[in-house]
Amino acid sequence: MPVRIAVVDKDSCQPKKCSQECIRFCPIVRGGKRAIYMDEQLGHPVITDLCTACGICVRKCPFEAITIVNLPSELGEECVHQYGPSGFKLFRLPMPKPGRVLGIIGQNAMGKTTIAKILSGELKPNLCSNGQVDVNDIIRFFRGTELQPYLTRLYGGGVRVVHKPQYIELIPMYVRGTVREVLMKIGGSEDLVNKVAEELNLKHLLDREVDKLSGGELQRLAIAAALLRRADSYIFDEPTTHLDIVERLRVAEAIRNITGEGRYVIVIDHDLAVLDYLADQVVILYGKPGAYGIVSNMRGAREGINEYLNGYLTSENMLIRREPIKFRVKPAPRPVHREKVLLEWTDMTKTLGDFKLEVKAGVVHRGEVIGVLGPNGIGKTTFARLLINEVEPDSGIVIPHGKVTISYKPQYVRDLAVKYSDKTVREYLAMTLGPDFPSKVIWPELANGLSLTPLMDRELASLSGGELQRVVVAGSLLKDAEIYLLDEPMAYLDIEQRVRIASIIRRIIEERDVVALVIEHDITMIDYLSTSVMVFQGEPGKHGIAESPTDLRTGMNEFLKNQDITFRREPQVGRPRINKRNSYLDRLQREIGEYYYYVSTEEGKE
Repeated sequence: MPVRIAVVDKDSCQPKKCSQECIRFCPIVRGGKRAIYMDEQLGHPVITDLCTACGICVRKCPFEAITIVNLPSELGEECVHQYGPSGFKLFRLPMPKPGRVLGIIGQNAMGKTTIAKILSGELKPNLCSNGQVDVNDIIRFFRGTELQPYLTRLYGGGVRVVHKPQYIELIPMYVRGTVREVLMKIGGSEDLVNKVAEELNLKHLLDREVDKLSGGELQRLAIAAALLRRADSYIFDEPTTHLDIVERLRVAEAIRNITGEGRYVIVIDHDLAVLDYLADQVVILYGKPGAYGIVSNMRGAREGINEYLNGYLTSENMLIRREPIKFRVKPAPRPVHREKVLLEWTDMTKTLGDFKLEVKAGVVHRGEVIGVLGPNGIGKTTFARLLINEVEPDSGIVIPHGKVTISYKPQYVRDLAVKYSDKTVREYLAMTLGPDFPSKVIWPELANGLSLTPLMDRELASLSGGELQRVVVAGSLLKDAEIYLLDEPMAYLDIEQRVRIASIIRRIIEERDVVALVIEHDITMIDYLSTSVMVFQGEPGKHGIAESPTDLRTGMNEFLKNQDITFRREPQVGRPRINKRNSYLDRLQREIGEYYYYVSTEEGKE
């Protein structure tokens, strides 16, 4: 029998603004004790075990901060951690193995970062107990499992853990100096620093100040700092954010290289192609975001990712999603109609300091979703700034056909949170879109699909990276525009949120007959939402060449050939998988010139 529990999202709860309606209308009072009461210390309502899950408090709460969820009764004894009364619950922990890379997959707000903090020793699990829990209780809780010796060593000081955090944009606030100075403080040896810098392509950045680094450069710096701290256990939280596909594979190889000598390695990431390439085993988190998360049994990386995309976990006999996530095996046709040309440009050039961008003449048509592919520092964002007239080209012009309005979503959304830190999400959207934004036709789909309703009365400064990303993407898509220019809209989002955003973008473009240009490093998402691609090549930081928009097959082959990478398709779900260098399929696909749209029936020869 399932157990019903009521959960309060403390971030969404605004008791002072609602006069505590959820408490006033609760019908359950026994022996002078209420089923729901206000905890002045916590600052939000607490729901006791008297609750019968009648749902009245859920309906009365104006901020949708209270939800009622069903839990399997047998999970009660496996609760590892709870964030206060009526707060989020985490059930079970994954069991890392020495010398193996463990991948963690799941939606945001499902407990992945909580797991990372527990396994790194930053957070001691309370075992969902109201009383005091000491280290011996925790170790006893996991007796008979592989976690018992790990936690015994961890709490005894026998395991040194390095935890690479999720939000690397905050690094310049706490770290000063050049990249070389930062790494030397950690590594000590110049030879060791140079070796790691070479491995992660940081050598040309060693004399650059940390506060001058881009998002991708900060990510590589954070990973280099983690690798230099000689530890027994490494935890990498979203190590591929802001990195291009070549850098992602470079990071994956660097992480795999540290698995020797019995080290534990845990990777949390939303790029399933890279996680599949990197991890030996995976666990899947399922449940209800913000309410509870359950850690699945361990399985092989290929099997686990396939089951996650299918939405059904076989060993648990658990349906975690009603609809499977499917990838198309053949590229979508490019909608090219001369009478539907919306924007074109001649050959253009732009020089910024030591960097020069050359743009080849191109045309975009109504109904197109153009994926923009290229390594970091190659000029993709500079091209976007040329289109929105933020910078003037040195030569060449942009030619709009009629009046063209552009909605631009910037690459780094944290700057908006700093600029409008005192604004709530509702106030921010009203300020940028007008107070009538909820009346727009697309609003219900965005609000429901991106789970924006619980965020509306929270301040921008309090949002996580993924929450802030969803708000800014929604604000960009709500604008009435002819061209939607979205710079890295998938950063910090889980796979399900990425698919939802991709589906919404495609629907807007089809229904309004407008254009979207999407700059994104997740190549599987570019394939999922695009009808054409625009490839950037050259030497990052020095010289970029932007090719004309072209069809998906031509563009993907050109881009991946430049990057010296091949992908095959998983026969079961059609998802892209990275081939190991010089494997049978890698050599075969290079020979026939098919770098991406190749369905493998020979998994044993990968």
